[in-house]
Amino acid sequence: MRESENDILRRVRKIEIKTRGLSSEIFAGKYHTAFRGRGMSFSEVREYRPGDDVRDIDWNVTARSRAPHIKIYEEERELTVILAVDVSGSRMFGSGERLKKSIMTEIAAVLAFSAAQNNDKVGCIFFSDRVEKFIPPKKGRSHILMIIRELIGFEPQSSGTRLSEAVRFLTNVNKKRCTAFILSDFMNSPSDRDALDDALKIAGGRHDIVAVRVTDPRETELPNAGLIEVRDAETGRKAVVDSSSARVREYYAGAWRRRDEQITEILRHNRIDTASVTTDGDYVTELIKLFKQR
Repeated sequence: MRESENDILRRVRKIEIKTRGLSSEIFAGKYHTAFRGRGMSFSEVREYRPGDDVRDIDWNVTARSRAPHIKIYEEERELTVILAVDVSGSRMFGSGERLKKSIMTEIAAVLAFSAAQNNDKVGCIFFSDRVEKFIPPKKGRSHILMIIRELIGFEPQSSGTRLSEAVRFLTNVNKKRCTAFILSDFMNSPSDRDALDDALKIAGGRHDIVAVRVTDPRETELPNAGLIEVRDAETGRKAVVDSSSARVREYYAGAWRRRDEQITEILRHNRIDTASVTTDGDYVTELIKLFKQR
């Protein structure tokens, strides 16, 4: 059942109160430390001095002046942050009190408010097996609240997942370097593996990409509960399985491990910093750990 406008606005307000407090008290300083200086702009050229990095030598100016000169860069204080949020069918799963969607929404809000406190622009990509919606980067509280409202109430056209589509779109839509957070359970289509690897290779060369993986404990293993009906949230396919069988439970757990290893390898291969969050865990601790590692 669709939420009413008033219900959505109440949830937006509730999330704002909780996540603005977190970003103010915990993340603002750590966010700035973790992501400052990721963008550098050319400032000027001056003569080389002992101790300067020889990799900054401007060989064209050096050749013309017949004296070594280096390029001076300054940190771009204003960053652009893009939140790439998974809106596929699997985000609606949660075996406990909270859905993966709820966790992703709160994390996105915390990151957005942290960026806003750093005077950064924030944009958002909603993706399934296609790019469902793009909100261009802007500043301001009203813009952040609009993004949160969309995170709560947005209804995608598709239920599948193709992460490569979102990553390619990120590369094409942002010509300047940005910091991009991919918030997803990373339950990607197996056929998309090579395309995702290629897309991350290109995007990672232009942008600072961070993966936030949100999963549910029940996805990693089946309970011993006899005959149960399972349904694939993205394809709609249903099956009845005998969870009392150790063989069935091991097969299920093994399938999860293989998928998890594949995604982990793709992220590692492309040097993507990653935070892993579960629906029954503390995402604050995981985000702080991620920021400290950078």
